[in-house]
Amino acid sequence: LGLIAAYYYIQYTTVELMASSITPKTKIRGIIEILSAASEFSSFPIRHGEEKSLQILTRTLSLKLPDSAQYNDANTKALILLQSHFSRKTLSTDLYFDKKSILVESINLIQAIVDVISSNGWLKPALAAMELSQMVVQGLWSKDNVLLQIPHCTNEIIKRCEAYEGEEPIESIFDILSIEDDARNDIFRLSNDKMADVAAFCNNYPSIDVTFKVEDQNDITAGDPVRIHVQLEREVDEEDLEEMDATLGLVSAPLFPKEKREGWWVVIGDLSSNTLLSLKRLNLQHKQKVTLEFLAPEEPGDHNMTLFCISDSYLGCDQEFSLPLSVAANDSDDDDDDDDEED
Repeated sequence: LGLIAAYYYIQYTTVELMASSITPKTKIRGIIEILSAASEFSSFPIRHGEEKSLQILTRTLSLKLPDSAQYNDANTKALILLQSHFSRKTLSTDLYFDKKSILVESINLIQAIVDVISSNGWLKPALAAMELSQMVVQGLWSKDNVLLQIPHCTNEIIKRCEAYEGEEPIESIFDILSIEDDARNDIFRLSNDKMADVAAFCNNYPSIDVTFKVEDQNDITAGDPVRIHVQLEREVDEEDLEEMDATLGLVSAPLFPKEKREGWWVVIGDLSSNTLLSLKRLNLQHKQKVTLEFLAPEEPGDHNMTLFCISDSYLGCDQEFSLPLSVAANDSDDDDDDDDEED
């Protein structure tokens, strides 16, 4: 735990809180509450009259506050402001600046939460924490329509997307890019300046080609190390590559207060047992290779793992792949069985 605190420059009491609070069944609501309880937020001021403002904000929150919440408590304030961010609520100037500080601090804290969960080998809470990172960067709930990440996109525009009668429905950012200009203009009905913002976001949205290879796939033995070589490559025109090099991987996030570069978690896990087997985090510009290693199951036979590539900044571009493994019995186990029979 001390290593995690030192690596992310966060307080040891915060990491202790994470470790003692997260369980194999923790969902996104629990992780939001753990994040907001971090010691880093304890020093935020509660100004004169602010308790009333926080109470008013609470009436429209998506998630009910814990029974222990107090409006004169800085961590309760952090929880309210995080939820307000995901719901895109209008805030007073003071609360808006407090929220900006909370958002910037949250990215580091969420990465620490993922590492704490990973050290326990729990898959589903780790995926939930990664989802929370996307929510913080884009200012949305994970259940919201992914098209709302696009600048100037409104619920009215979403309705026009749903009513679109083209060959394919419009459900993703990639669908927006694939339709004709006239159809896109009719759906958005924005000024040229605002449409330029839409185009910039959509063109920057990550389209990632993921390839992977299991080392010695036909020779995997129970309990022995398994290595998976994974490559992430951004789909971008070669001629544009040099021109875009400096901005490649720069996140489009109008509601996040600081410049941010894309990070990706590459995860191998077993959904059926909620087990996280291996995890690596990487920054991606054009192409990146990474090797993940874990121990093969002790039980010989066919096993189905999953490879996840999860963005830390965008909703809707995560990928997952089935990873079937055929595990042979370990010869030493057979020898032990033979010895037992001789005895």
